Amino acid sequence: MPPSASKPAPRFGFLSLSHQHTALSATIFLTAFALLSRVIGLIRDKYIAYTFGAGPGTDAYNVAFVLPDLINYLLVGGAASISFVTILSRYKEAGKQEEGDRALSVILNTMLVVLGAAILLAEIFAPLFGRFYFPDNPSEAALCTTLTRIILPGPIFFFSGGVLASVALVRKQFGYQAMGSLLYNVFIILGGVLLSRTLGIPSLAIGVLAGTIGGPFLVNAYAARKAGVRYQPVLDFKNQGLRDWVVMSLPLMLGVTVVFMDSNILSWFAKHTAGDITRLLNAKKLFTAPMAIVGQAAGAASFPFFASLYNRGMFEDYAAAVNRSVSRILSASLLLSSAMFALALPMVDLIFRGGKYTRTDTASTAIYFAVFSISLALWSAQSIYSRAFFAAGETRAPMLAGTLITAISLPVYWFLHQHFGSLGLAWASNIAILIQTLTLAVLAHRRYLVPLFGLDRADIAKTAAAALVSGVGLRLLSPVIPHGLSRTGDLAVLIAGGLIWAALCFATLRLTRATFLDEILRRLHR
Repeated sequence: MPPSASKPAPRFGFLSLSHQHTALSATIFLTAFALLSRVIGLIRDKYIAYTFGAGPGTDAYNVAFVLPDLINYLLVGGAASISFVTILSRYKEAGKQEEGDRALSVILNTMLVVLGAAILLAEIFAPLFGRFYFPDNPSEAALCTTLTRIILPGPIFFFSGGVLASVALVRKQFGYQAMGSLLYNVFIILGGVLLSRTLGIPSLAIGVLAGTIGGPFLVNAYAARKAGVRYQPVLDFKNQGLRDWVVMSLPLMLGVTVVFMDSNILSWFAKHTAGDITRLLNAKKLFTAPMAIVGQAAGAASFPFFASLYNRGMFEDYAAAVNRSVSRILSASLLLSSAMFALALPMVDLIFRGGKYTRTDTASTAIYFAVFSISLALWSAQSIYSRAFFAAGETRAPMLAGTLITAISLPVYWFLHQHFGSLGLAWASNIAILIQTLTLAVLAHRRYLVPLFGLDRADIAKTAAAALVSGVGLRLLSPVIPHGLSRTGDLAVLIAGGLIWAALCFATLRLTRATFLDEILRRLHR
């Protein structure tokens, strides 16, 4: 009897939420989902800008995230799934699945008690926070208090979703996490569309809370249940998994890095001029769209593979994988940042201008966006380096360094804001992330985790040259590109400019024989 033929894999099986990915397919999958999620996020930002403009109301809405984010960061390190993936991966490699499931329940229950108490206190003292942020504007402080109280329960669902997401991530299933992020933005838009006429800007806060429940929490809870995890209502402070998680996460809780604090620092200094918080953070949100697509997607995709290699003692393969990821991310980011800088105004104008968001608001936002775009490679690279540390169970050194860098950076933010206003804040943000990224790279080298000489410096230099040629060339050719601050004019500039940028990048990379271009072409021909 002939052996039964194996069932061929579905052609688009990698799009399944439960598909087990390779490092390459995970990067492609998460990049595609990050692109979709960011498109929805930009629709969200466009809706908010069009409906509410840039003023005290939107400033209060942006500041309302500060207290919930601080609770999430200080109590759970803002990285529940990252630290727990490392622990769960150890249980999996040791064949102790049941112990891993129990550790998950113990950690979840323990932190729900801690988070619940912290959020209850924050709800009580929210008015003090509002008055602290807006001491000269009682109405803005009151609105900020209302919005903060609505959003405050969110960290419970973000944390729970993060812990539950680790179950799928250890199995190299990335679809559930990606879907949760996508639904989060959808709920914010729905909250505004359905409730804004009756509730005004609080409708957005209701959408945020609904998004944390319906997105990161419920989607990942379904994934964990489907994987066979059974929740246990148990507290056990002697559980080894809990102790390991606390040891790993404590530095994340106590450390305060520029990566987390940057937006909060920008908001604090920009609060003195109505609308500046909104304009700065809109530029930052637009900047984080390509950053998430290029850097965070690759970092999230690579992390379980880094952890697996390190936990199996394959240290040279681990170091090589990290250096390969950093080299690729730096190359892609350098090229992309040149287009973002050169095309900042039509890009921002197309996305944000309209309704209550004026031409003046757009012009200021475009300048901030252009400055932020210069640091895209730095933000993307630090995302890989930080995950390399987490995969190795190293959290103390990078967090201590990050806290010190944040403290050192504060006078830089203050000085540049005093002399150059909100534009100075954008430059201060770039300087802070430069110091942060270089410090992580040097730390990884000095702790014998990831040697700096393993980077593909020659190819990075070639892509940097291509970025410079394409960016400068695009600026020099901009007078011949048809333009005008209208929807069709913006679109024409972006299309024509994008084609010129792509042609100059391709020509320069081809002339310099960059391997980055060869890799892209090989993948396109697969």
